[in-house]
Amino acid sequence: MSKPEDLLENNKSWAADVESANPGYFNSLAQQQTPEYLWIGCSDSRIAANQIVGMEPGSIFVHRNIANVVVHTDLNCLSVIQYAVEVLKVKHIVVVGHYGCGGVLAALGEANNGLIDNWLEHIRDVYRKHQTAVDSAVTEKERANRLCELNVIAQVGNVAETTIVRNAWRAGQDLTLHGWIYGLEDGIVRDLKVTRDQSSLT
Repeated sequence: MSKPEDLLENNKSWAADVESANPGYFNSLAQQQTPEYLWIGCSDSRIAANQIVGMEPGSIFVHRNIANVVVHTDLNCLSVIQYAVEVLKVKHIVVVGHYGCGGVLAALGEANNGLIDNWLEHIRDVYRKHQTAVDSAVTEKERANRLCELNVIAQVGNVAETTIVRNAWRAGQDLTLHGWIYGLEDGIVRDLKVTRDQSSLT
C-alpha cells in the first residue's frame, strides 16, 4: 500500500519528467485557464476525466460527486456550473456516468447505507419514473446499466433547467449539453444522444 509520502515523491518525479519533456509547461499552464468543457462526473477513482478523452490539463473544468447527480439544492454543483458558464464561458457541459456505478447499484438495493441514502434518493426518483424500462432488463447487470444511462439523461435535463444555463441561452451564449456514459470494462465513452442547446428553451 502506498503511503502519503510515496505520493509526494511520485509527484516530484512526475513534475520533473513533464518539465524535462516540455520545458516551461507548468509556467504556461499557470498563466491561463480556458477550458471549453465542464465535465460533471462520478467520484469513482477509476475515471480520470482528462485522461480517458485524451485531453491535456487546463482543457476540462471538472465537478464530481457520487453518481454524477445534479440537484437544484446542491450549491456546490451549482456554483461550479455558474463559474464554468459565466466566467470561463465553456461551450459544452458534459454529464458523464459510467456502467457499474456503485451509487446506482446502491440505489437499486435494499440495504441501509446511512447518510448517503439521502443522496441516492435522487437516483431512486429516476428509477421510480422509469421502473418499467429498468425492470424489463434481462439480467441484474443490464438493469443497473440501464439505470446508469437513465440517470445521466435525467441529470442532463436537470442541468438544462438550471437558471444558470437558461439565462445563458436567453443571452445567446454558445452552450451545448451532452450526456455520455463510460464503460469501465472497455474504456469507451458512449454518447447517449441527449444533446441540448438553446433550442431547448420553451
